[in-house]
Parts: sequence; structure tokens; C-alpha cells
Amino acid sequence: MLGFTTQKALAPRRDRLWFHISFPSHATPEFQTLSGFAAAWTQSTGPLPNPAEADGASLSSRECTMKTSVVFLLCITVFPGFSQGRVVGEDETGFAECNVFFPGQVPPEGFTEPFHVKICQQYNKEPRFATLYSTKDKIPLYSAFKYTKPAQNKEENWLVEPQIDDPENDLHEMVHEADIVGTVSNLGANQALTSDYMGSGYERGLLNPSLLNEEDFQMATYTLTNAVPLSPSLSKSWHRDIGRVVEQALVPHCSKKDHLYLLAGAIPSSVRVKGKVSVPETLWLAACCDAPEGWSLGLVKKMNDEISLVDLTVGELEKQLLAGIHLFKGKCGEDNKNQEKTEAILQAVSQIRSGEQVGTSDNQEAKDGGLVRRVAGIIATPFIKLLELLIYVFVELVKFVFYFLWLVIKRVGGAVLDGLYSLWNGVVSYLKAISMVLISIPYDVGRVIINIFLGFLQIVQDVASLTYRILRIPVGFVLHLAAFPYESICAIPSVLKDMATGIGGTFSLVIDATATLLHGFYYLACHIVKRFVPKGSSDD
Repeated sequence: MLGFTTQKALAPRRDRLWFHISFPSHATPEFQTLSGFAAAWTQSTGPLPNPAEADGASLSSRECTMKTSVVFLLCITVFPGFSQGRVVGEDETGFAECNVFFPGQVPPEGFTEPFHVKICQQYNKEPRFATLYSTKDKIPLYSAFKYTKPAQNKEENWLVEPQIDDPENDLHEMVHEADIVGTVSNLGANQALTSDYMGSGYERGLLNPSLLNEEDFQMATYTLTNAVPLSPSLSKSWHRDIGRVVEQALVPHCSKKDHLYLLAGAIPSSVRVKGKVSVPETLWLAACCDAPEGWSLGLVKKMNDEISLVDLTVGELEKQLLAGIHLFKGKCGEDNKNQEKTEAILQAVSQIRSGEQVGTSDNQEAKDGGLVRRVAGIIATPFIKLLELLIYVFVELVKFVFYFLWLVIKRVGGAVLDGLYSLWNGVVSYLKAISMVLISIPYDVGRVIINIFLGFLQIVQDVASLTYRILRIPVGFVLHLAAFPYESICAIPSVLKDMATGIGGTFSLVIDATATLLHGFYYLACHIVKRFVPKGSSDD
């Protein structure tokens, strides 16, 4: 068991250009290039921002179009790369094209939970490393990679994987979080977002450290699917220790650098950042030199003990992980009886622990070389600072010139576009008014003709009606006068008939009245006799 501590001065952060390039997978190459230039210009107008703080920044469609065109003309040679990460399908073997990051192209065995997602991390359409991500804990369980060479700079460009939250979307690559807000369903449901780390006291600690990679490999590491929550001090010590161990202890003792396979992982705990992202209880690194005289080594760092780094065999490391875990195909040199390699590696780790530089020179030479380097550093520091200042001034001047040109183009272009827009509206309104007048002329003429014809018909109707009324009076009088004798003579039989009927009716009425009166007298006499004359007995 080995433990060591290291210290590293924190370099001041300087403003610099930041090129962020992201676009849909279905976009054409021309659109992808223009989108990258527009994003680069947007970020170059100010100091390097935190991606989460830039979420609210947006451009109108017209400004975005003009800005893209200007930057395309000015920055045609800007770096055209873009980051991509692909969720590996269940029907694919292992990690698909990212199997090259495992010995024998065989990934670790035993990680079989349904919430484990395999991601082939890519950049510029080339595989860079592989990640097994836990959607339950929202952290990677491990990232598999190979050492390339030490990074010369540090360009942070954090990305997320849309397919983890929304498998049905058509974005098959890593994108900047701000570019897909509102377009990806359930964003953040299965993965961590930048907002989960803000104000939490934790940093986005990379399992595959960016400092062990350069250029495209380094750019590919800045994805939230490769990050776990770490305290600032633990993040610095972990990456510093792992970087020195890999560069000074592991790489020199593997016959070919390409044969060194690295697995960096985290064991989730029940502690969660903002109730969502699991804070690892343990960080670990497994190394395998897949060569004839190969070897393997495991390193573990506990979250509660930042200053220690424990070395152990890969078998012992597997026992601390889930049951049934096998990190490397076979045992990757674990049965190798050659203790020379192991002792050399442990000795190198011991030198790192004591703060010495690992190499073939003895301690005195190392000290002398270190003293010379320190003196040279002291002498060169003012010149380096001056050069950095000049570069900074030059960059700011270029940014100012670009910004000034953009403002001029924006104002002039806006005025021209507004004038053209007003002119176009005037022409359209004039043509519209003339068209309406020309169209209304035939309509008005037809309406006048129809009104004249209807008026003429009304006059004819009124004349005919008046003539009929004038002629109707004498004609009626003559007809009635002519019909009077005929109607008078023809009425005599009818009058005689009516008179006979009246006389007959009168006689019939007198006879009926007399009969009725006599019947009444008879009924009255019978009633009086029955009332006042007593009935005679039967003896009488």
C-alpha cells in the first residue's frame, strides 16, 4: 500500500477564444461549417464563459445569418472539428468501433444492469474512448482509453448526450447543452447537466483526464458523460496523481505505448448532488500492458482520504467492485512471475510519492537539472509574461476590430435592409391600390348598366299599371250597365219563388201555433181535473 501527496500551483485563468461547434446530425457539411463559425464568433466577443451561464444568450434569425456570413469570410481557416458520441445499440457487440480501447477488444464483464448505457465517445468522426454510463446514478462507471501524450493546453467545451434522455431524437452526436434546451424530451432525466453542478460545491471531475490526451482526444473528454462530482481539492489531486503515475510510472514500463490500456472508474455512493447525481465513494484506475512481458496494476483513491493513493492488483480491485466483475480479458499479466517490471513500477510510484522526477539519472543529476530548470524558469518568467501580455493584447485587439466591423456591418446592413423593406412595402401598397382600382372599373360599369336597365323596366311597369287603372273604370261601368237588364229579368222567377215560399211558411207557422195552443189547454185541464176531483171507489 502506497500513499503520497502532491501539490500543484493553480495557474491563473486568462480570457481566450473559445470555439464551440455543434449542429444536428442531419445537417449538410456546408451548414455544419457555417454553424461552427457562428458559434466561434459568438464566444470570441467576450471572456471565456461558463457554458451554463451562456444558456440564455441567443441571437435573432437575421443577426445569426449575417454574423455567420461575416465570420465565414473572416475565419475560413478556423478549426472545423466537432464532437460526437454515439449510444451503442443492444444488438451491437461490446462498444462497437470503440472496442479498440480494450485488450483483445473485449470490454469488462459483469456490468449488466438495465440502466447501464454504453457510449462510444468520438471526435472528428473518430473513436477517442469508451464510457459505460449509469442513468440511475447519472455518472460514468468507467471510461476506457489509451494514453496519447501530455496535453499542451486546456480547452473546455462541455457537451451532453441527447440520446440518453430521448432515444427517439435524431441527434446522434454530443451537443452543447444550451443548443438542445426545449428540443430534447426529458433532458436531464437520465444524465447530469451543467445546472446540477452549479452552486453545489462540486466540480466536473473527468474519469478520462484531459491532461493525458492531446488535441482531438482531449476535446472529446469534455463531456458530462465522462464526469463525476468531485470536490475541487480532490479533483486536482486525483488528476495530478493519475497523470504523473501514467506518464512517469506506467508508460515507460510498457514496451509499446499503444499496448497500454487504461480503465478509470468510480463507485457510486448514496450521497447525491441536488438529489440527482451520485457522488463517488471511490475512484479507481486499472492499467493493463498487453504485451509478451505484460503486467497489470490497480490504483484506488477514497473520497474521504484525498492525500492517499492505494496500489493493488487488478484482482483485488475487482473484488471491491460489483460481484462477477472482470476488467480485462484473461488476467493481463497478473500471473506473470517477472517481478522486475512490478518492482520498477512500484519504485517509480515511490519516486512520484517523494516528489522526485522519474528518469535514468541519479538523484543528484535530477536535483541539478531541477535547479537549472528553476533558474531558467525564473529568468524566462518575465519574458513569458510579457509574451502572454502581448498575445492577450493582440487577441483583444483582433476581437475589438472584428466586433467594430461587425457593428458597422450590422448598422449599415440594418439601415439598408430597413430602407429596402420600406421601399418594398411602398411598391407593394402602390401596386395593390392600382390593381384594386383597375379591377373595380369593369365592376362599376356593369353595375351602372344593370341599374339603367332595371330603371327602364320600372318605368315600363309603372306606365302599364297606370294605364290599366285608368281603363279599368269605364270598362267596368259599361259592363255593369250592359248586364243590368239581363240580371233584372232573370231575377223575377227567383223573387216569385221566394214569395211563395214565404207565404207557405206563414200558413204553416199559424197552423202549428194553433195546434200547440190547443194542446196546452188540454194538458192544463187534465191536470186540474186530476188534482181537484176525487177518485171514486170501486163500490160506486
